[in-house]
Amino acid sequence: MRKFAISRPNQDIRIKLEDKIDNLTKPKGSLGKLETLAVKIGLVQQTLTPELRNPHNVLFAADHGIIEEGVTVSPKEVTWQQLSHFSHGGAGINFLCDQHGFKLILVDAGVDYDIPEGRGIIDMKVRKSTRNFLHEPAMTSDEFDLCIERGAQVVDSIHDNGCNVVSFGEMGSGNTSPSSMWMHILTGIPLTDCIGAGAGLDNSGINHKLNVLTKAYENYSGDGSVKNLLEWFGGYELAMAVGGMLRAAELGMLIIVDGFIMTSCVAAAAHFYPAVLDYAVFGHQGDESGHKLMLQALGADPILHLGLRLGEGSGAVCAYPILQSAVNMINRMDSFADVAVTKYF
Repeated sequence: MRKFAISRPNQDIRIKLEDKIDNLTKPKGSLGKLETLAVKIGLVQQTLTPELRNPHNVLFAADHGIIEEGVTVSPKEVTWQQLSHFSHGGAGINFLCDQHGFKLILVDAGVDYDIPEGRGIIDMKVRKSTRNFLHEPAMTSDEFDLCIERGAQVVDSIHDNGCNVVSFGEMGSGNTSPSSMWMHILTGIPLTDCIGAGAGLDNSGINHKLNVLTKAYENYSGDGSVKNLLEWFGGYELAMAVGGMLRAAELGMLIIVDGFIMTSCVAAAAHFYPAVLDYAVFGHQGDESGHKLMLQALGADPILHLGLRLGEGSGAVCAYPILQSAVNMINRMDSFADVAVTKYF
């Protein structure tokens, strides 16, 4: 697996950031989470005047062998159909990216379909779908490592275009199943608390999904390492997102984490390099069962809670205006020292 040089941002500037914010023309702490976010962004960028430039949402798509076990209501072809839909501009993530000034990057990580050329979709296909992890490893170690490398390459390209803030999204029918497995592996939370409705399972469907994933875990026969477990129960789009997050942190970029699936990815990234969390803000808390528990396990404080469960990076992009407000606050508000206002706290 590729090595990354990720260290915690230098904390020496924290006191200056907090002092600047405390002396803006407002009661101390009165802008709440905007103040916390401004400190976080200032630490990531190591400046008292942070800025957000050229935001991108990178959406990785892939299929999953476990779908053969009926763990989702979404048929496999929905993956390539939606990826094509994204490329035409009429999906949920499209209007959100347009509204908030994001460039949408579409990546075929492992879709079980021959995507036609000329649709603006980057071909990084590792294989047409992972294998069925009920019976065998979803991916090989070499495939996992390749995903890490390719995810990092995508981030290199957007960073070269002047991007310093990135969100990640995904598309893959059945991908809440590997995400639930990753959550269980990385947090130790019981599998029953890691499984939810996904794209719309009823209670019977959720119980079936739990039974399948429980049996899959019982069938595991790898070496017991976390990396091997992530490979065995993973997805190509998930692993590419991990590589993208790690490279973004290495480059000092701000990472906006989306919902349940991307939270499992940043948890995986943090297993390898804990400092990646210093570069991450959490866009929202979704309604997928287990997301709140996973956020708590990571000590994360999500910006929004809108009942979202779409994926695609939608919650992360929705949260972006709050980040902009945090940056505008620290850059545009006057300080008491600069204006004729008595400090009133």
